Amino acid sequence: DHLQQSHPNPSCEYCGTLFNSTNALDYHKLNECDKITVPCALRDYGCVTSVIRAELPQHYKSEQHQTAIIIFIQKVFSKSTNDQNERFSTMDVDTFPHTTMLSSENVNTPLQEVCETIDILAGGVSALNEDTQRLNRESININNVMDTLTRDFALVKLSIQEHNTYLDGLKPNQDILNQDVASLKQKLDDMQFVSYDGALLWKITNFAARMEDALSERQTSIYSPPFYSSPTGYKMRGRLYLNGDGNARRTHISLFFVLMRSEYDAILKFPFNYKVTFCLYDQTSTQRHIIDSFRPDAKSNSFQRPRSEMNIASGIPKFCQLSTIQQEGNVYVRDDTMFIKIMVDFGDTPKTLLPFALNLNPGFPVNIQQAMIKQETEKRTQQTSTPPAT
Repeated sequence: DHLQQSHPNPSCEYCGTLFNSTNALDYHKLNECDKITVPCALRDYGCVTSVIRAELPQHYKSEQHQTAIIIFIQKVFSKSTNDQNERFSTMDVDTFPHTTMLSSENVNTPLQEVCETIDILAGGVSALNEDTQRLNRESININNVMDTLTRDFALVKLSIQEHNTYLDGLKPNQDILNQDVASLKQKLDDMQFVSYDGALLWKITNFAARMEDALSERQTSIYSPPFYSSPTGYKMRGRLYLNGDGNARRTHISLFFVLMRSEYDAILKFPFNYKVTFCLYDQTSTQRHIIDSFRPDAKSNSFQRPRSEMNIASGIPKFCQLSTIQQEGNVYVRDDTMFIKIMVDFGDTPKTLLPFALNLNPGFPVNIQQAMIKQETEKRTQQTSTPPAT
């Protein structure tokens, strides 16, 4: 009555389950509670471990418990054999000779088989224990190898990172070297066509590809090699827009003159005010060259002393119609090549004399060409000054 009044719903202190009576609680703890710690049933045979009831199935597989089972079986059969022998020893052997012998044999034979089975089981347990130890050793070795591989991988990863860092450091240097190589190549190319007489015969190859680049705007303009008015004179170059520039875009080709910075600018006269003539060569014997000139605007920044590598280009935006050089079989583009002459006129050559000067054989030495121009000038002057015959 006291228990029912004071403890109406006792609970298990191990798992917290509620019960309607202490008897039910006691039965639960004795037979059912998975959280309670219980001794091994074979504690008298060497398995002295106490485990939580829920972990008993795992405990039964342990080496300690398996060994206790073998000891238990051996003791059980040993006791059974002793009991049989004592019973048979009290019987009258003379009265039951055959029965005694038969019973002894009947008992000893299964006992022997059981013992053999136990020996086999013991050997199996021993083998399993050895396998377990071997697997444990192999597991330790594998873990050691994994640790080594992990360290090696970390070192390799660090080495790769350092290598990538080194390569990243080389990339800017490589870019600088590539720029230097490109600059040197450009200078070498320019030196092959260098001129020191104020005129440049510009050979433009791969015309079709350059025109395609201009039409697609991949490269709208190209520069000529630099040329000079003298070994210590002005440095200049041409700039060509094959698809036109500004208002002349898609209708004309635009041809410009560019004044460049040179080593002798400090002693040269500025602004640059000498007439510039462009000539697109007709590559046939008809020699219908396209010629145009312009005189620099002394107020334009394009013709002041250069403060950067190049001044702003200035010239003739509508030098010739685009259709002129796009026609199939036109006389200005042959073998995918075009020739343009850029000439600075330091002597104010009369405009009427330009066709003669530009029609001279470019293969003649400069001094011969100048002599021929001078001779033609004198000839025309004489003709204009001589009165007609009456």
